[in-house]
Amino acid sequence: MQFKRTLLSCSLLLAGALACLQAQTDVGGVWRIHTERPDGSTHDVFLNLAQNGSAVTGTVIDNYHPRKIVNGAFAAGKLHVEINTWRQIVKTYEGTLTGRRLELTISEKETPGSKPSDPSKVTAEPSTEEATRPPAKLPIPELHDLPDNGLARTPPMGWNSWNHFAGRVTDATVRATADRIVATGMKAAGYIYVNIDDTWEAGRDAEGNILTNKKFPNMKGLADYVHSKGLKIGIYSSPGPFTCGGYEGSYGHEEQDAKTYAAWGIDYLKYDWCSAGEIYHDTDMRPVYQKMGDALQASGRPIVFSLCQYGKADVWTWGTKVGGNLWRTTDDIADHWKSLEEIGFSQAKIAEFVQPGHWNDPDMLEVGNGGMTNDEYRVHMTLWALLSAPLLAGNDLDKMSDATLKILTNPDLIAIDQDQAAHHAKRTALEGNTEVWTREMNDGAAVVALFNRDDQAKQVTATWSKIGLTAGAKARNLWTQEDVNLAGDSYTATVPKHGVVLLRLGKG
Repeated sequence: MQFKRTLLSCSLLLAGALACLQAQTDVGGVWRIHTERPDGSTHDVFLNLAQNGSAVTGTVIDNYHPRKIVNGAFAAGKLHVEINTWRQIVKTYEGTLTGRRLELTISEKETPGSKPSDPSKVTAEPSTEEATRPPAKLPIPELHDLPDNGLARTPPMGWNSWNHFAGRVTDATVRATADRIVATGMKAAGYIYVNIDDTWEAGRDAEGNILTNKKFPNMKGLADYVHSKGLKIGIYSSPGPFTCGGYEGSYGHEEQDAKTYAAWGIDYLKYDWCSAGEIYHDTDMRPVYQKMGDALQASGRPIVFSLCQYGKADVWTWGTKVGGNLWRTTDDIADHWKSLEEIGFSQAKIAEFVQPGHWNDPDMLEVGNGGMTNDEYRVHMTLWALLSAPLLAGNDLDKMSDATLKILTNPDLIAIDQDQAAHHAKRTALEGNTEVWTREMNDGAAVVALFNRDDQAKQVTATWSKIGLTAGAKARNLWTQEDVNLAGDSYTATVPKHGVVLLRLGKG
């Protein structure tokens, strides 16, 4: 009787019992979640659902990228959908179907055993598959080699907003960070760039000019402020229609955006592949990045070009040809030992591709963000210095401990990283979970790093004949600032778990 009353009511209200029954019992189709962010920008996510009984399959499409539903159900008007995103994060969409609207709560958690994020409430309404599809691929320019722009003759040093602040970065954050870089002595140590990562963008005006959102009311004024501190400022975009965070990208507006950056006074561009991967193939990367490289060099302002496409398509073999000053060689780093270990120790095989003005980039520094020990952060800084990697701090400088500041500003580590000869680092010994790396310096000295990747302290030995060095009596431990006696044909140190001993041998 209740079922008949429900059908009758729906028939009267919606002019068709069949349509009402479909609305109440089936969530198949495309649903759009349209979000208006507090910063004034908007973002769309689509649920492309198929229902078989109570089971729900399909995809969640964000920035044109579909993620498969790994757990989905719809019963008694209740929807539950889970997808895996990145870094083992599970995102859950859960809620109620009311008429032709889904009232949903979205939450995230890392697996296993982590706490869910603060949930957000959204509404999804019917849409079409056409709305989920990316635009057509733009014409691919003919390849040519760009001239060296003369910038970043040593690896760029500075700060980037993403690792700590992510989408919370604002104009005030950047100004305060610039102040702290000067006040803490980081500027004097070489940290020059203050780089705004994703989430600064709004849409475009009627002429197609990129706009900033409410968090950044005056980008030119912000750039002027950073410059007044003797620092440089960086910004972020993507060759796709959307950035990784779902903000406005540079797709189809490369020359226009480069001119805008120049007019604002921007000194550095991080250019992130993101939604471009849903339009172009990996084999298109070189001409796509070349297009922005040409635009930057025609902008009338010297702008460091940072290619961020996660080491795809062997970027280190062509990054220089598109005007790149640095190029990402890995996926995003995270603030824990496993991520640091996987990324940092994998770089030895491509270390030979660095040269003045053109650098391998294993991602930004996590030093001081709290997910690792100081021994692990010293390993982080040591590897990046040996690799001539960009040193872009990613912590909250306003809450930085003295220990973190000492790690980031260690003058001997910075001298290794900034050595103008840019001789590449070599893994010269490997035994179990211990490694020895070496690097020649411009003045004829050598640095030797004894790494312990084990979960307990280990003795690590550098045997000079095996690692290709002839050691004299003069050496210095660059982390403890103590002189070291190198008598004999080898040197052995007890290295803490996930730790390093770093020696400078010979001159200097």
